[in-house]
Amino acid sequence: MAKVEYPSEVRALVGELKRLPGVGPRSAERIAVYLLQNPKATPMDLSGALRECHEVVKACPTCGFFTGHSGCAVCSEQGRETQLLCVVEQPTDVVPIERSGVFRGLYHCLGGKLSPLDDVRPEDLRIGGLVRRVRENPGTEVILATSSDVEGEATANYLSEVLASTKCKITRLAQGLPAGGGLEYADELTLSRAFEGRR
Repeated sequence: MAKVEYPSEVRALVGELKRLPGVGPRSAERIAVYLLQNPKATPMDLSGALRECHEVVKACPTCGFFTGHSGCAVCSEQGRETQLLCVVEQPTDVVPIERSGVFRGLYHCLGGKLSPLDDVRPEDLRIGGLVRRVRENPGTEVILATSSDVEGEATANYLSEVLASTKCKITRLAQGLPAGGGLEYADELTLSRAFEGRR
């Protein structure tokens, strides 16, 4: 008996959806069927939004955050502290910092982190632009907000060495215990950094 399958168009849609991060085969199939059957689904609106994002949204040439028709929301905002520059790995790292409301300076998105195993070298990141920005704005405090994994630490150490000649102030985000977290769940490295960064 022949196996019944979705039409080739549906299979192609499922295939494209499976390429998205965090979307497995079953989830991709459910999303595809939802878009086809649910009267509340607006696949043409989704298609239009995807097309517009693909055509319009680019990386800001200054900071690397997303920019669209209205320009970069960070670089164009008045009242930001221009002497504070927070260095993050990806543009998506800017959003949680902004949501917290604790930082009112500028950003520089590297576009990744150093990773010899993944063949990501310094020239693959936006490090030259960072050095240029710091040199053009003497007295800047550079806050290194890279991740605390091996690659993030290596990236922060490399940036510290590269920026040492610019006479800027270099700081690193404090790391330690999460708010509401108990000591029994903390690993040795987290506890060590919590003690080192105590106030």
